[in-house]
Amino acid sequence: MFTLSGGHVFPLYDAVVKDGAGPPMRLVDVRHEQTAVFAAEATARLTRTPGLAVVTAGPGVTNSVSAVTTAWFNGAPVVVLAGRAPDSRWGSGSLQEMDHPPLLAPVTKRAWTEHDTARLAGSVDEAFRLAASPHRGPVFLDISLEALYSQAEADLAPAGPAAALAPESADVDRIAGLIRAARRPVLVLGSDVWLGGAEDTARQAAQELRLPVIANGQARGVLPRGHELLVTRARSAALRQADLVIVAGTPLDFRLGYGSFGPKDAPARVVHVADAPGGIATHVLLAASATGDLAAFFIALAASGAAGGQADPEWVPGLAEATRAALASDGPLLASDADPVHPARIYGELLKVLDDDAVVIGDGGDFVSFAGKYVEPLRPGGWLDPGPFGCLGTGLGYAIAARVARPSAQVVLLLGDGAAGFSLMDADTLVRHGLPVVIVCGNNAGWGLERHPMRALYGYDVAADLQPGCRYDEVVRALGGAGELVTKAADIGPALGRAFAADAPYLVNVVTDPEIAYPRSTTGV
Repeated sequence: MFTLSGGHVFPLYDAVVKDGAGPPMRLVDVRHEQTAVFAAEATARLTRTPGLAVVTAGPGVTNSVSAVTTAWFNGAPVVVLAGRAPDSRWGSGSLQEMDHPPLLAPVTKRAWTEHDTARLAGSVDEAFRLAASPHRGPVFLDISLEALYSQAEADLAPAGPAAALAPESADVDRIAGLIRAARRPVLVLGSDVWLGGAEDTARQAAQELRLPVIANGQARGVLPRGHELLVTRARSAALRQADLVIVAGTPLDFRLGYGSFGPKDAPARVVHVADAPGGIATHVLLAASATGDLAAFFIALAASGAAGGQADPEWVPGLAEATRAALASDGPLLASDADPVHPARIYGELLKVLDDDAVVIGDGGDFVSFAGKYVEPLRPGGWLDPGPFGCLGTGLGYAIAARVARPSAQVVLLLGDGAAGFSLMDADTLVRHGLPVVIVCGNNAGWGLERHPMRALYGYDVAADLQPGCRYDEVVRALGGAGELVTKAADIGPALGRAFAADAPYLVNVVTDPEIAYPRSTTGV
């Protein structure tokens, strides 16, 4: 349970402390409600079981809205339980009196109020079941003061998720036929492949059908770095030249060019695969689609006899060569001795010390974009970023959850200096709960994702500057953690060594060149 103390929800804390029916639930109290929900979201994304956040009424709920929305965009099963002013005085102006569900309804699978203590157990059970059912997402339930502070007996429904629905065989057959006819097919895998437990079957299908793979979100690592079919680093060439693109487990949004692929004079055919019908794109003409359990889909696809077909024998080797060339070109920047520090050098040093099972968290703009380019996991499920909603401030909540969910793994938070302003106070939470995390702050004294595009548009920038060399490391030290300032490229590696060896939250504050912009082709607008 991730929470921030509030009188409207005291009985839930009392239940956690006094529960003798099973293993104790861990209670982690944070410094801002958004952190509680971000931590619940990261728990859901790392463990593939619903995460739980508890917030008090009024501002406790409103403070959580951006985090709930992030979970909505990421398809993360999260249950948010909230307090609510008493029914007996409703309309009289009680403390923090507010009708919360209408506010949360657009960004949750369901948002409602429970007024009856006897029905409360069933409502909570329904919330968890609904959050975990495809397409997964957040569920909000607030509870009136009388209902939460009263007592009643209730029977619980048997535990267990809803049965997953298999995709229609005709849909799979249609997609298999498109693969057989394709000369240059590409398979794009997204986070729902991981969340749906389909990572192994997706990898097996890609290998069986010899499909080059581009992975994003938590699907990064489904094919480990170095795999011959992993062509994420050649994604521009792959998507520009493809004649068939199969996108599974992620929306056809700005990250994928809104579903427009292939040469302009011969657009690629597009296939969209989702875990529920509502996830299928409607803004682009599709050659085929399928919905249902993603693991079952990939099993059926691998068994469909689509291997071989008309594929260009030079397609996969050509993309593999483009991938190798891209990786080779990284070398000079990853080893750069530039002064001021080039942000890529941070990743050159980090890659030397990351374990195979590390959890890598990105919270920032340009600095984290470099991470997305250079950090290629060996295993799926270990990459966390804000996702398509692009909400900064996720990092500390994600780091808290990652350390709790995976206590033996390295947890590395890559934090832009802009993002640090949203949540760095929750380093106090890491300290109080004994959660050591390595935090690497890319400190370029500004909002790089806005600074450079604004200069390109107007020839100048405004409202894009932050304090040069700001001592974010001293903030963490003041809160009981540790950290240091780094201004030279040669000092990054030793500082990371000290951070990983520390038994405390440790922030390595690297001052980077503010003139370096991540080379992006779109702002997502």
